[in-house]
Amino acid sequence: MCGIIGYTGNRQARDVIISGLKRLEYRGYDSAGIVIGNGSIQLVKDKGGMANLESILPEMKGQYGIGHTRWATHGPPLKKNSHPHLDCKEEIALIHNGIIENNMALREELIQRGHKFKSDTDTEVIVHLLEELYHGNLEEAILKTVARLEGSYAIAAIHAKEKGKIVGARNISPLVVGIGKKENFLASDVPAILEYTDRMIYLLDEEIVTLLKDEVKIMDFQGKPVKRNWQKVEMNIEGAEKSGYEHFMLKEIFEQPDVIMDTFIGANLNTENGYSLNLKPDTIKIIACGTSYHAGYVGKYMFEEFAHVPTTVEIASEYRFSSITTSNPLIIGVSQSGETSDTLVALRIAKKRGLNTLGIVNIVGSTITREVDHVFYTRAGLEVGVAATKTYITQLIALLALAIKIGVAKETLGIDDARYLSNQLRKLPKHVRTILDGSEQIIQLAEEISKSKSMFFLGRNMNFPVALEGALKMKEISYIHAEGYPGGELKHGPLALVTKETPVIAIAVKDQTYEKMLGNIGEVSARGATVIGIGTEGDTELPKYADHVIYIPKVPPLFTPVLVSVVMQLLAYHVANVLGCEIDKPRHLAKSVTVE
Repeated sequence: MCGIIGYTGNRQARDVIISGLKRLEYRGYDSAGIVIGNGSIQLVKDKGGMANLESILPEMKGQYGIGHTRWATHGPPLKKNSHPHLDCKEEIALIHNGIIENNMALREELIQRGHKFKSDTDTEVIVHLLEELYHGNLEEAILKTVARLEGSYAIAAIHAKEKGKIVGARNISPLVVGIGKKENFLASDVPAILEYTDRMIYLLDEEIVTLLKDEVKIMDFQGKPVKRNWQKVEMNIEGAEKSGYEHFMLKEIFEQPDVIMDTFIGANLNTENGYSLNLKPDTIKIIACGTSYHAGYVGKYMFEEFAHVPTTVEIASEYRFSSITTSNPLIIGVSQSGETSDTLVALRIAKKRGLNTLGIVNIVGSTITREVDHVFYTRAGLEVGVAATKTYITQLIALLALAIKIGVAKETLGIDDARYLSNQLRKLPKHVRTILDGSEQIIQLAEEISKSKSMFFLGRNMNFPVALEGALKMKEISYIHAEGYPGGELKHGPLALVTKETPVIAIAVKDQTYEKMLGNIGEVSARGATVIGIGTEGDTELPKYADHVIYIPKVPPLFTPVLVSVVMQLLAYHVANVLGCEIDKPRHLAKSVTVE
């Protein structure tokens, strides 16, 4: 949830750290801080985002240091809760991403021994433990400290007396080392340091790393040395720039034709061998959170239609409480970052139950990719906007491709049918561009509904989870209350809330639910609601029921969620833009949810 960066080398650390923190701000922007080491601890921190920190930042000389951008968990977003935190002697500075589950017990224990706490955070117990356990060697103090900690964490610390040294530790929360020439880096995520190096070492759980400008050492929590080679990262920093768009979110929406094709090519459906897959599950369970959950929910219909595999979808944070299944399903975890804590924990539980696991992930080398039995990569590239757009769309493409492959493997889908579907999938980028090029109508409708206090999104069958995602996008970036419902559920309660002040966005594409959806639209129209229908190109019936119609190109029914979702994204974006909302950084939310 928070962003961590550390630097040691020959440059001025202040500049490197500030640059990295700006690229990590998607992970948290409640507060930010920086420490530079130069024989003493130079600390600047405050509530608010990076713009606020930069406005108060003095000249800071020194060639090593650490920085942090926070998404508040323990304690409100106040200056006193900002990172880095210092020990009582102000010799040790520490930053932390994660949650220390036994922090209250540790805090009480430390207070009894005379420690004075200045913040409400769980993080501060770590720096006080370090203070007690430090006897001239920071690595040894970290090693003893992590033995006392319970929970998820990535930490980085420096000591005023150990010039040029940064020590980090990881348990569950992500941490990556960047290898440079006479300089080394530490960060929560690759983009923070990609400007300086493309050589990375991904730390694993229960590992400690020591960085000097010309040396990197890794050991496990038992103190045993770990040898690991760096990996070259195939990503460029251009993905972190807005490229002329007003917001990252809009840029990423317009990148979707390209990333759809990239994911399609990666799925290898354009070759004869691309349909071969050694997976023939009898059942499938998809586990995910948030937007990824909605993608997984759409995937349920894909697997059942193409592969005839009964599929269930479960919110990852609830999976641990479910009973052990006896049907030996394939467990599919969907996560953009590959670090989503609830999804990671659920997959680990599935592994302990002896189940076959597969991850659909965007980030190569992330924790989920290392722990599952199979990996299916999306190829969305770097996504900066907190509200998922292109990563969600590529998840849908990956699920489509996987469903086709499993269908061929189980012989529920003939090779000719698979080729037809692949050819239709190849056309999706063109269809998405058509929607993007015609977005002027969506901008006008956004103006019209932007003053609403509440909205309903309706869909049926495979487009019900698309309605859920449309509602989520609207509320997370515009702060307008929005709910997604199956069209048939209106009469079971929600209809009581429909008035002329309640716009309804209804997905009424030409599929098996079309006639039923027209009836549902009639129900809300009779209550005076303004209806925006999303229909299939050429449909002349829908305009008789809806006040406005946005058309999508004609595609096979199971491909419609991709195109409808693009419409929903644009509508939410333009409503939020009319309202002047902080679109890329919606309040209280962070990009990568690495705490439970």
